[in-house]
Amino acid sequence: MQIIESAKTFDVAIVGSGAGGGMATKILSEAGFDVAVLEAGPHFDPQKEEDRNQLRWPWESPRRGASSNRRSFGDFDAAYGGWNIEGEPYTTEPGTRFAWFRSRMLGGRTNHWGRISLRFGPLDFKRKSVDGLGDNWPIGYEDVKPYYDKVDKLIGVFGTKENIPNEPDGFFLPPPKPRLHELYYVKAARKSGIPVIPSRLSILTKRINNQRGSCFYCGQCNRACSAYADFSAGTCLIFPAQRGGGKVQLFTNAMVREVTTDKNGKATGVNYINKEDRKEYHLKAKVVVMAASACSTARILLNSKSSVHQDGLGNSSGLVGRYLHDSTGASRSVFIPQLMDRKIYNEDGTGGMHVYTPWWLNDKKLDFPRGYHIEVWGGMGMPSYGFGFNPNDLNKVTGGTIGGYGDSLRQDVKKYYGAVMGISGRGESVPQRDNFCEIDNNTVDEWGIPVLKFNYKWTEHEVRQAKHMQDTFEQVLEATGGILLGDKPGADRDYGLTAPGEIIHEVGTTRMGNDKRDSVTNKYNQLHDCENVFVMDAGPFVSQADKNPTWTILALAWRASDYLVEQVKQRNI
Repeated sequence: MQIIESAKTFDVAIVGSGAGGGMATKILSEAGFDVAVLEAGPHFDPQKEEDRNQLRWPWESPRRGASSNRRSFGDFDAAYGGWNIEGEPYTTEPGTRFAWFRSRMLGGRTNHWGRISLRFGPLDFKRKSVDGLGDNWPIGYEDVKPYYDKVDKLIGVFGTKENIPNEPDGFFLPPPKPRLHELYYVKAARKSGIPVIPSRLSILTKRINNQRGSCFYCGQCNRACSAYADFSAGTCLIFPAQRGGGKVQLFTNAMVREVTTDKNGKATGVNYINKEDRKEYHLKAKVVVMAASACSTARILLNSKSSVHQDGLGNSSGLVGRYLHDSTGASRSVFIPQLMDRKIYNEDGTGGMHVYTPWWLNDKKLDFPRGYHIEVWGGMGMPSYGFGFNPNDLNKVTGGTIGGYGDSLRQDVKKYYGAVMGISGRGESVPQRDNFCEIDNNTVDEWGIPVLKFNYKWTEHEVRQAKHMQDTFEQVLEATGGILLGDKPGADRDYGLTAPGEIIHEVGTTRMGNDKRDSVTNKYNQLHDCENVFVMDAGPFVSQADKNPTWTILALAWRASDYLVEQVKQRNI
């Protein structure tokens, strides 16, 4: 196939427009760099009528909001994509249950997330020093704190100062008050000796600039906010970079195949397929920033083979794709009779939990390492397909027949809706060298690019952690005075532990370190093997922590971008 050369050479080509790519776009363009952003999906702006899902009624969807091939989380969810995308397969080794979620659109997966915006704490960067497992990061909290501070102030996050050692406080906007179901959780958790604090979500409870509105509590952040009150990379980073006069050119529907290099092994740009005309192009750039997500970046690097980089770009250590790990997850729910027959009123609040439980047992000796936080869900948001409860579960505890058609269905929905509450654990797994993704040379996607094969198994560390979750869930939910739904999962089901990938927090495929023999990037996200290529997604994470990774991706991308600017000024790149 003939490859069409771009006439222009950009200062930087950024592959991916999610958290890391969006932050790199803003910082580097404002520093004067001429930036190209390549995104594998279409342009997306929730203020435009053709992209808006916010405040639409369920009947405006032919599926009443149910999921479709384009949207795994429901027809109104903002994210285009899911765990299975037509024409873009991936494979798994026998015995692997890895599920890979991809979002093909401007802003990437920041269009679908809970906006849970937690800093990693001092312990999270040095867990090997605590439990002897895995590896410490080559940096510590003190290295990242200045950038966490900048991210808080730029993007906005609500919360409260709590002075919990491994849950660092930041610069917080006022948090919303707990909703009724959350008050039941607060009372039950504290009765069980488990702490509860206000959530920390990147949603504006008051305005911080003239480019974004504040939250009006429709509870539909997952649909993407037309007021730009919640964080996504497109609306909060890339659009401001364009408005601020930075040189930013977007290449949407651009499926990147590989990073190209010269005879000395230095990056010269990227090759991509334009999904609209199905032709292949070479975009020339002096520096390449990979921010396509941990697994997509690994795939592109492994497919970027040359005479200098025979095993893939940045892979002299053989570690590109290795140490892949995701958050653990498990859940349980409860029916609370006192919440039946509630008066219908607007308690939607933000599109996420107003309270949560941070990990509270760092000082206790347990039969598993690391820990987890607890998320809370429930309430009376806008009903959609499924109504928020399973009639079969409620029939077991009420002894009745719930559901049916017509008036009886409407009466049951009004009677029981809002009376189910649930909690979920999200925990830290221990990185394993033998959990990895690699190129499957026997399978290509519809663009002719070899796909990823996943090799992944949970260890006993994660299984025992899930058991602790279930024991905790049972204790707390019984303390609500409600009736637990479903059976408590046992050892035969790994205590309800989700499949790897299902929590969509995968990290670690291009881990950072000081020694190129056991890492892929240095502590500034720069490839050891190729000085003009940086990785600014979650790939460089050495470990995950029990926190959502987005805030750390943003902070590290800002830090790496500052370093890149300085290296260019010094003519080291």
